[in-house]
Amino acid sequence: MKRSELEDGYRNVQATLAAALGRLDGAAHLDKEKWDRAGGGGGDSWTMAGDGLVERAAVNLSAVWGETPPAMTERMASRGTHFYATGISTIVHPRNPHAPTFHANLRYFETDTGAWFGGGADLTPYYLDADDARHFHGSLRSVCDRHDVADHAGWKTECDRYFFLPHRGEARGVGGIFFDHLTDSLEAVWEFQQDLGALLVDAYLPILEARGRAPFGPAQDRWHELRRGRYVEFNLVWDRGTRFGLETGGRAASILASLPPRARWDETFRAEPDSREQELLDFVRGEPRAW
Repeated sequence: MKRSELEDGYRNVQATLAAALGRLDGAAHLDKEKWDRAGGGGGDSWTMAGDGLVERAAVNLSAVWGETPPAMTERMASRGTHFYATGISTIVHPRNPHAPTFHANLRYFETDTGAWFGGGADLTPYYLDADDARHFHGSLRSVCDRHDVADHAGWKTECDRYFFLPHRGEARGVGGIFFDHLTDSLEAVWEFQQDLGALLVDAYLPILEARGRAPFGPAQDRWHELRRGRYVEFNLVWDRGTRFGLETGGRAASILASLPPRARWDETFRAEPDSREQELLDFVRGEPRAW
């Protein structure tokens, strides 16, 4: 596979996601900014914000290369003195507490000794809705079932394991799929990645459209900000992608675009018994559920 083919494929996914978000939320303004990395490469950062359904969203593409930072070497599937990485990362933080946050990324990585793919998609609700979770997981299952290289059951388990806050004893959300260091059948994995990228619109946007206009008040918004605080904790403490971007000298504004624009920390908060807030807490502190 040529690097240009990979970058063009990820760019197509970026354009598809951004266009779909724009059609759904005409009030959101799209900013595009190109950036260069001092050590080699750069990217295109597309961010959206406005007064409509989307409070903040980012659909970012990068292609970077250069000498491998020493801190990265021990975590790589194939070690080498030089690396190349390209991929796309998207995050959508809706304004409405009833609409879940969506995250997905697709990536390719190579060194002078090997190459691999990784990626995934996950959903973080603030109010648990079983229909939304079943739709999201069913969409991911359907694309995995079309490709022999995909392992939905295994990747769902990996997602539940990865998107977990050990210091809180909580899952980040309802999960999805997570895969990394796929070194075999790279052409077939690339076909899967493109199929997955094309499906992401259908997996998430119907949920955003259905929940993004539900009525809510100050109490729901406060809960939204509290749970967003957990999202911030995961991304800054545990997320490998954040660490990789910062360690390789990526554009900090693009890397940290995954953070919500508003968040809150209040360790004195207690959810009311039998409330929808307590329902979510019971879920994220319990065993992963099969959807």
